[in-house]
Amino acid sequence: MDVIILLATGAFAAICTYFVNVKLKQGPVRSSAVLSLVVGIFFYVYPDLLSEYLTTNIPIVFTGASFIGMVSSVVISNYFLIGTSGFIFSVIYLNASKFFAGYGGGLGTAAAISLLVAIGLPFVTRKNKISNGYLVLRKLIFRRKKS
Repeated sequence: MDVIILLATGAFAAICTYFVNVKLKQGPVRSSAVLSLVVGIFFYVYPDLLSEYLTTNIPIVFTGASFIGMVSSVVISNYFLIGTSGFIFSVIYLNASKFFAGYGGGLGTAAAISLLVAIGLPFVTRKNKISNGYLVLRKLIFRRKKS
């Protein structure tokens, strides 16, 4: 049950941060920081509300998945893909958290990997068609080469 809660937390955090970032126009850094701060303070004030495992890991998963919600709406604008990316982040966190121990940026790296996987999903699932995510990525790459 704890794993399901953490998987849902990842998807929820990414979607909420993206919503605050894009729809409420608060910017990526403020969106991630404010929501992560609220969740962190909540579990600091109420440490006995859930099990010790969840109280420790929910703020970490929420913060890491909120990095996904910082993505620009130009790169990805589909809430389902944002939620999927948050879910993938949680899977990576649960399976590789020992690997990232001691390395700075482990949450950001896992968030970047999960976002890239989510952007690539439409490209992989459509047979012989180029997806919007791939076209945007290609456009960004070629724009930087010309500069």
